[in-house]
Amino acid sequence: MNKRAGKHRIFCVLFAALAACGHGADAATIAEVISPTSVVLAQENARALATLGGKPVFWCGLHAFEAWAAPLVGQAVASTPDTGITVSVDSRDVSLEQLLIRKGWLQPAVLDDDAQAAITEGRGGWACAGATAPFELMHTSVDPKVLAGIALNESGLNGRAWPWTLNIAGQGFFFKTREDAYRVVQSLIARGRGDFDIGLMQINWGYHSRRFASPWDALAPATSIRVAEQILSENYSKTHSVAKAIAYYHSANPVPGQAYLARFARHLNQIQAGL
Repeated sequence: MNKRAGKHRIFCVLFAALAACGHGADAATIAEVISPTSVVLAQENARALATLGGKPVFWCGLHAFEAWAAPLVGQAVASTPDTGITVSVDSRDVSLEQLLIRKGWLQPAVLDDDAQAAITEGRGGWACAGATAPFELMHTSVDPKVLAGIALNESGLNGRAWPWTLNIAGQGFFFKTREDAYRVVQSLIARGRGDFDIGLMQINWGYHSRRFASPWDALAPATSIRVAEQILSENYSKTHSVAKAIAYYHSANPVPGQAYLARFARHLNQIQAGL
């Protein structure tokens, strides 16, 4: 059974238990939000427990989630084959599961774009996670603390590595959304510019654009981390030194490279102290 068919069957069974599933009964509503993965649905006098996939994000505690979720109680819900349980947000139906992911309260098994944005922006429960959290979840080969220290060098903003960062000809810009950053990237490329660093790990577009499927892909936090790991691994293969691999991430010139390494060491100390 594929995921879409599975969702449809699960929620049709659930709504059937509530005497719904499209047979003219009153709409089901959310009676209680127990956690990001457990929601009680009600229809007339019937109750049923809906379980959502993924892991709850409780870095900020249960009370913070309960305060956010309180407005959901009483909202009407529906079920579709594509999205499972849906709720109305700004006059349109949205997947309840995807809403929880996007707002930072649910970690899906596969970190899609919404999950990556929520984690790196520090939305919802991710606001209280440590600086290494995005890297612990998205790294493949390099120590998350090393990646976090480099990212704080590259895109640090208020103690967090910010994913929608560009450095254009030496000047840094922090954008509110991925879309905002992407529009600027499109404009730069249209003008033949390649003198900019992009994303969480500030990969230089002029040197490394071939490593990305597209400029939009270059802004994806998981992609940025993957490419940074490639560059660091290549640096280590050339130098056989972790310190030089980190310094060369910025510059093979000893003076700026050593200054970069010193900033990295300060960030690493902050991370180890609990940042």
